Amino acid sequence: MRSVKPRIRALGAAALLALGSLTASLTTAEASPAAAQAEICEKYGTTTIQNRYVVQNNAWGTDQTQCITTTDSGFRITRADGSAPTNGAPKSYPSVYLGCHYSNCSPGSNLPRQIGSISSAPSQVSYSYVDNAVYNASFDIWLDPEPRTNGVNRTEIMIWLNRVGPIQPIGSPVGTAQVAGHTWEVWRGSNGANDVISFVAPATVHSLTFDLRDFIDRAIDAGLATDQWYLTSVQAGFEPWEGGTGLGVNSFSASVN
Repeated sequence: MRSVKPRIRALGAAALLALGSLTASLTTAEASPAAAQAEICEKYGTTTIQNRYVVQNNAWGTDQTQCITTTDSGFRITRADGSAPTNGAPKSYPSVYLGCHYSNCSPGSNLPRQIGSISSAPSQVSYSYVDNAVYNASFDIWLDPEPRTNGVNRTEIMIWLNRVGPIQPIGSPVGTAQVAGHTWEVWRGSNGANDVISFVAPATVHSLTFDLRDFIDRAIDAGLATDQWYLTSVQAGFEPWEGGTGLGVNSFSASVN
């Protein structure tokens, strides 16, 4: 997250709370837009890739060292010290995103954008997983009644493509849904700061190509947003509780038409 604030989560669900202004910086020399790789070990360090997306370390829930290394199309966790209780919040949310997150907007972003004006929003993500960790692979979509570029958004859509270990989304299961060619377990809840609707894959999904509107429309059907609300950011990453070295977003793309 750029001038990032920490991500605070309950029971493994994503909820952003501002805990003061934190200036993001790289532990290596400042990376130029053309740089193929940058190592980020700073707690809230960020950089950009493709002059289009922001990659953030976002180790909000731990004082232990976490490092990520960017690639041309994503990032990989190269160090993940420490652990967090699995009945509480994760250690971090290293991720890559399009849009605006705690006042840090990706270059040239057309977000926030009113949902009713979005004809399509094609996105693609591909993950690399490890077995010796406790984590989820989470794709986040953030919605708000206002064109918010900072602070906590009202509704979070989480898409869990994989989970390893005794963790679960916030809230409780409310059924299943067919979206983007997969059947998902649907969970709903609130962490006290925002509403969360989670789509959990019952089996591991390594990659997904889909239209963001398909999931946004499900949130609207559930009464968690309207066409007058705004899409503010789209994020792909991991929530690790234990370990995490080797996890990676191989590729990420998103656009809003």
